[in-house]
Amino acid sequence: MTSTIDRAVGARSLARVEGVDKVTGRARYAYEYDADGAAYAWPVQATIAKGSVTGVDVDSVLGRDGVIGVLWHGNAPRLRDTGDPVVAVLQKPDVAYRGQVVGLVVALTSEAAREAAQQLPVHYATTDHDSVLRADHPSLYEPDRVNPDSDTDSVIGDADKAFGESAVRVDVTYRTPAEHNNPMEPHATTATWEGNSLTVQDSNQGGQVVRDTLAKAFAIEPGDVRVINAHVGGGFGSKGTPRPNVVLTAMAARVVGRPVKLALTRQQQFSMVGYRTPTIQRMRLGADADGALNSLSHDVIEQTGTTKEFAEQSAIISRVMYAAPNRRTAHALVTLDVPVPSWMRAPGECPGSFALESAMDELAVAAGVDPVELRIRNEPAVDPEEGTPFSSRHLVECLREGAERFGWVGRDPRPGRQRIGRWLVGSGVASSTYPVNIVPATARVAVDGEGRYTVSINATDIGTGARTALLQIGAEALGVGTDRVTILIGDTRLPRAGLAGGSMGTNSWGWAVHKAATKLADQLAAMSGAVGPEGLEVTEGTAADVKAMESFSRHAFGAQFVEVRVNVDSGEIRVPRMVGVFAAGRIVNARTARSQLIGGMTMGLSMALHEEGLMDAQFGDYANHDLATYHIASNADIGDIDVSWLEEDDPHLGGTATKGIGEIGIVGTAAAIANAVYHATGVRLRSLPLHLEDLLAAPNMR
Repeated sequence: MTSTIDRAVGARSLARVEGVDKVTGRARYAYEYDADGAAYAWPVQATIAKGSVTGVDVDSVLGRDGVIGVLWHGNAPRLRDTGDPVVAVLQKPDVAYRGQVVGLVVALTSEAAREAAQQLPVHYATTDHDSVLRADHPSLYEPDRVNPDSDTDSVIGDADKAFGESAVRVDVTYRTPAEHNNPMEPHATTATWEGNSLTVQDSNQGGQVVRDTLAKAFAIEPGDVRVINAHVGGGFGSKGTPRPNVVLTAMAARVVGRPVKLALTRQQQFSMVGYRTPTIQRMRLGADADGALNSLSHDVIEQTGTTKEFAEQSAIISRVMYAAPNRRTAHALVTLDVPVPSWMRAPGECPGSFALESAMDELAVAAGVDPVELRIRNEPAVDPEEGTPFSSRHLVECLREGAERFGWVGRDPRPGRQRIGRWLVGSGVASSTYPVNIVPATARVAVDGEGRYTVSINATDIGTGARTALLQIGAEALGVGTDRVTILIGDTRLPRAGLAGGSMGTNSWGWAVHKAATKLADQLAAMSGAVGPEGLEVTEGTAADVKAMESFSRHAFGAQFVEVRVNVDSGEIRVPRMVGVFAAGRIVNARTARSQLIGGMTMGLSMALHEEGLMDAQFGDYANHDLATYHIASNADIGDIDVSWLEEDDPHLGGTATKGIGEIGIVGTAAAIANAVYHATGVRLRSLPLHLEDLLAAPNMR
């Protein structure tokens, strides 16, 4: 295992193959595709939090200013049940949350559709609503499973008894707010019908599930639906499953008999595409006097909507990170009149790490043990709950290398001791982890008579550099330069592949590409490289390979170190530098990997200092539903970010030996920042984001 810094060179640092197309505008996104005679759709959203639609005055806007269609549940085409209530739009009068789609206006221009949608009279019958998460809510219950398909609870030993007998104890509650996905490209669709065949250009993280959903909804064969997502401007989980926009656009196109385009506004996305649930997390850690854990309990309360259950697996990180002979994790949900939460970058591990890693810092303080050393002392030999061996685990090495790169040695553990002018200075650390996810995929690799290769797979590049990484994997397996290979992705007419999510894209797609390319290379070698004008192709899938994988606990790990400065007059928090060291299997492309890890850490900083959905209980809606009031990190918030990784040679990961890096960067960042704020000020903040007024209210800051 060797240390690899971010200045890797050569093929490992290949520039994005689509980069020029993106910066010159040649790359087409969902809303930008040409569609002759296209009309434009605009959703009408409920202005009540709960109740029903009793009527819509369609005639008041239909036919004026180019308006050619108005849909609502009273006249919309009937859809077949897809199994996902989120996309069952305009099918019944019930209003489950404020912002739900209750109508759709279609016009010859986007401006006309928007104006008519804003003026369309919608009549409601309202009932009382409840939209505030609290720990004592009467509807609190335990879900059968938590995302994606894990046990709701886990129990080993007697955590309560061991906690009571521990020499050092931490019993604290942490809170995280609702956080909203805001990809650069909004959710958008262009839909065109030709007879009974449907083509959609749609911004999503996986065209296959969109195709299957549309086929079910409109009662047509999957082969009659084509989904194109060649370029996608971000998703962060919000585009992992079909959202109302794609079904609405296809519905409108069928009704008006012409192509239709729809792009959600930033405001509409806050209620229509999912968000990270707020959490209430109680952590109880019991340890010996030297900090060795003997009891770990992690209890989580979250919210879900009334139309669909989503249970984020926020306590799951505590099942894998540290050794403790007695342990318990549990999840509970409160059903509220709110939009259904969903995936957001590193669902589960991200909010869970804030609680776990903050509590570990509190335990270190209580035990008088250095926070890095405390984590090393509690390193497990095998998976703490499953008992299976790790395929590879280098968290300790990440912690040690991170401490060296950061300059941790010699840190005065006493809070509030370092000061530069009117700024208190502190440092914090947190561990990171994310599971290795692999699903079956199929790839086709072909060579023509002139020695040019084409790799085809219905993968999705959501801005991560997946297209480039797959090109590299294919070229490497073929033994040719990347300049001789063309990569085709983002089209359901290509071989089937799973979605871009769960950090499983390169792991899953890359394995299929590697397998097909290797087989083609072997065939060419047997033919002494002679290929006729008709060319040669190979198609290979990995379903059997994935099923046959041995039982190991597969995870990426990392360590994050942060320096903060807190102004004693204003309470303002600045983060001048962050250091992240990760162990995530083989890194295919150093340049895009660095970008992913920096992006994750930046998003974690945004989580720590800015992002907060503020629920207005009276209206049952998040009051700050735009980027003017829902704050995210900007360039001015980001100081120096030092990213590096340890190259792991893990033989138990499949064809590409990768672990996935899209999400681990955000895991632990917020806790590291909160821990650093404590070290700077002596004030322990247990709710995100970290508010300056909470710092100023503390006696330590005066």
